[in-house]
Amino acid sequence: MAKNTLSSAFRKIDIDQYNEDNFKEDEAEQAGPTGPDEGEVCSLLNQGRHIDALKLVLNNAPLGSSNQQVKENALTLTLKVLLAIKSAQIEEAVGSLSLDDIDNLMKYIYKGFEFPSEGSSGHLLLWHDKAYSVGGLGCIARVLSDRMRV
Repeated sequence: MAKNTLSSAFRKIDIDQYNEDNFKEDEAEQAGPTGPDEGEVCSLLNQGRHIDALKLVLNNAPLGSSNQQVKENALTLTLKVLLAIKSAQIEEAVGSLSLDDIDNLMKYIYKGFEFPSEGSSGHLLLWHDKAYSVGGLGCIARVLSDRMRV
C-alpha cells in the first residue's frame, strides 16, 4: 500500500505558465540577420554564376529577423535569382544545395506563390518539383511547420 506523506509540494507548480493563451514567441536577437548582400548577388548574376548567387541568398536568409523590410528585400532578391536561372539548369542548381538550403528554398518558393509576379508561377512550380524530388515530403513538412518564416 502507498504511504501517505501529506506532502503539498506539488501544489507549488505554476500551471498557468503552460496555458497556450500565455504563450510568447521566442525573442529574436536584437540585431537580427540582415539578409544577403544585394551588390554581391547582382555581381554574381552578372558574371553568370547563378548557382553561387542562389547559395548566397539561401545561406543568408533573414529567418530570425523581425524586420519586415529586410525580409521583403531578401524575398525580392531571391525571386530575382530563381527567375534568372534557366529551366534546364534548375536540376543542377538544386542538386548542389544542402538539405538546409533546400528547406530555405522551399520557404522562398511558397512565399513566391503568395505574391506572384508576371510569369513567376510556372517557373516556381518547376523549382518546387525539383526541390521536392531531392527533399521529399519531409522538406515540405519542415517548411510548413517551422515558425521561422522568410
